[in-house]
Amino acid sequence: MRDLSVRDESSYVINWRCRVCDNRQFAQTYWAREQLFGFDEVFEYKLCSSCGCLQIVVIPDDLDRYYGSDYYSMRSQPKPGGLKEVFIRARNRYLSGQFDVLGALFARLRPFRALASLRPLRLSRGVRILDVGCGRGELLQALQSAGFTRLSGVDPFVADDLDLGGGVKIRRAQLSDVISLIVNGDREPFDVVMFHHSLEHIDDAAGALRAAYTALRPDGDCIVRIPTVSSYAWRHYGINWCGFSPPCHFMLHSRDSIVLLAERCGFKVTNITDDADTFQFWGSEQCQRRIPLMRQGILTPMPGQFTASELRGFERRAAELNRQHDGDQIIVYLKRPA
Repeated sequence: MRDLSVRDESSYVINWRCRVCDNRQFAQTYWAREQLFGFDEVFEYKLCSSCGCLQIVVIPDDLDRYYGSDYYSMRSQPKPGGLKEVFIRARNRYLSGQFDVLGALFARLRPFRALASLRPLRLSRGVRILDVGCGRGELLQALQSAGFTRLSGVDPFVADDLDLGGGVKIRRAQLSDVISLIVNGDREPFDVVMFHHSLEHIDDAAGALRAAYTALRPDGDCIVRIPTVSSYAWRHYGINWCGFSPPCHFMLHSRDSIVLLAERCGFKVTNITDDADTFQFWGSEQCQRRIPLMRQGILTPMPGQFTASELRGFERRAAELNRQHDGDQIIVYLKRPA
């Protein structure tokens, strides 16, 4: 097993180039273990000395093995019924920007952070939305239940194209495949393009953002939700930070590097907010204890590892870090200028 200690190599310049800012000098090298399934494989990452983006050196050829049916976004979600469905629909309406008192109450009990990230945009039900890296479409189904009708998704790792009903379809494809339809005039541009914890999984993040820019109408919105190394969790846990997730996360942005990348792709950054949760604590603690994060396709604390008091403490600490803009997950709101 390789030595996982951090090595300070800031004085060396090698045949390496930052994927964000083209800087050729890295500050540190990290060797980090795969965390989700416990494969116990080790991967090399380098931290850019200029923009602060942490990025994998060599992307594995066999990525499919890390995105199988047990990967959390690839599992089918059971549809609720009865009274529970009424509450969830109300929550989804509220989180997506509609006024709904019942939904506001239920959103406190059953939060849905990806959906809540759309609320500040105050979207009308008829907007065209594309979810990039959508898995089997949990977020698209939530939007559909809230009354949105013009929804699409793409994900290269789903097994086949999916039809969610009501005209909502997911293509087993890359974003570039959708762009070709827009460029050829076979499809209208989108009002919103979303990357919910998918941009860090794309080897050419700059290319993906440029494609999103092309896919949007002028004045359209792009939402990017990502883990960030500009956070307490990264500073405290280091290679055991659960947001590291080698080798699936190719680029772990600093707050500076994601702004730089977005602006280089033509976007205007309108806001950055924190939406980290308790996963940064219980997940990282499990990584320290060499406990795989994924259990039956679900990211949830291993039974018996944490007391109820500890979990409540994680909630309070996560909320505090978000207020301090030091959480390990952020929402970056981008606008394609008119």
